[in-house]
Amino acid sequence: MPKPLDIPVPDLSGKLALVTGASDGVGLEIAARLARAGADILMPVRNPQKGEAAATRIRQRTRAASIRPLPLDLASLGSVATLTAQLNDEGRPIDLLIANAGVMNPPTRQLSADGFELQLATNHLGHFALVAQLLPLLVAAKAHVTSQVSIAADQGAVNWDDPNWEQGYDPMKAYSSSKIAFGLFAMELQRRSDAAAWGIRSNLSHPGITPTNLLAAQPGMGRSADTTAVRVIRAMSRRGILFGTPSSAALSAVYAATSPDARGGHLYGPKGFRHLSGLPAEQPLYSRVRSEADARRVWELSEQLTGVRVKA
Repeated sequence: MPKPLDIPVPDLSGKLALVTGASDGVGLEIAARLARAGADILMPVRNPQKGEAAATRIRQRTRAASIRPLPLDLASLGSVATLTAQLNDEGRPIDLLIANAGVMNPPTRQLSADGFELQLATNHLGHFALVAQLLPLLVAAKAHVTSQVSIAADQGAVNWDDPNWEQGYDPMKAYSSSKIAFGLFAMELQRRSDAAAWGIRSNLSHPGITPTNLLAAQPGMGRSADTTAVRVIRAMSRRGILFGTPSSAALSAVYAATSPDARGGHLYGPKGFRHLSGLPAEQPLYSRVRSEADARRVWELSEQLTGVRVKA
């Protein structure tokens, strides 16, 4: 059996890292790798039982790991506000924030607690509100913020005229739209950090393709069985063919967030065949996230939809 892929990670002792979507899959592996490097981990999760189970798994692999699960539903702006208020009250600066959580392709259009299309709410708006409301703690630490996009952000477009997909809902197009919006936000965060001297380094990562629960059975999202796609990905990943594993797919975000060679405003992902698997490396920025005008537009739209204003 081939040795699992890994990368050098700096000593993160004393650093605080927040990782969304860390209760399973790629997110769990990101949190585990940061914990192994000595970081204290905040693990905001929607399902407390899964969060505790994931924390236990990481502690079994790294006995000294400091893992703290916290409640967070990114599809609820109220839940985001509760968590960010708690962390701001505690006042500990956040050194690393990896925005990894996401949902993908609900077979029918679903709405968040706030009435937004579910993929837009979870993949983008919830993370926008999280970062915006944690900005004091991120600035205090001159944080590295890594936003996990997808190869889907290299296709499609933001649905500017109908961001909630009230007409002509298409699961994959809505997913791509949410990920492009999220990528544009991350690029604008770097520009605003530069302009206001926040000291934040904001960049993008993508995991390639790997077997996770994104396309697995999720009855709560209207998917009663695993998709054919995820079954194929699992089978090929087990055989080491083409696709990565959750642990290898985690390395792109870990590299983007921790490597001294990783830069703000850049994209990092697997360097293997068609960027589907392999060790992380810098990659050409997707054309859909290059426009400064679109990035400003996404930022302003996000403030409008969420009601969260970013104070310079």
